[in-house]
Amino acid sequence: MLLEGAFVQPTTTSTAITDGIRITVTSRYLAEQSTPLAHRYVWAYTVRITNEGGSAAKLESRHWIITDARGKVEEVKGPGVVGEQPHLAPGQSFQYTSGCMLATSRGAMRGTYQMVRDDGGAFDAEIATFALELPLTLN
Repeated sequence: MLLEGAFVQPTTTSTAITDGIRITVTSRYLAEQSTPLAHRYVWAYTVRITNEGGSAAKLESRHWIITDARGKVEEVKGPGVVGEQPHLAPGQSFQYTSGCMLATSRGAMRGTYQMVRDDGGAFDAEIATFALELPLTLN
């Protein structure tokens, strides 16, 4: 995320709650898959989606906004997550792990999941900004 030309360092874990849907994301750097000399930095991120509301909801699609340390922004949109469109009854959770590659040693991700309730009501569930950063780095 960029504000007034400066890189803002978010946390490596984020949580947001929208309309009873809690989304928690944790990222970790994958040194074994990264090649810094070739400007290839890889992270895994684990997402846990929990329905804390009173009615069921289905994840229809995703919209990610990925920003590297140079301010380059990439948007990713598509149906579901990891090939699935989970339907969560109240109290249910769905968890998955995916990955991201950047040309810089740090960056950030944020986004939304487009959700639909069983009654047809649709809403965007927020995915709060989380960091993609090397371990033990100083700002």
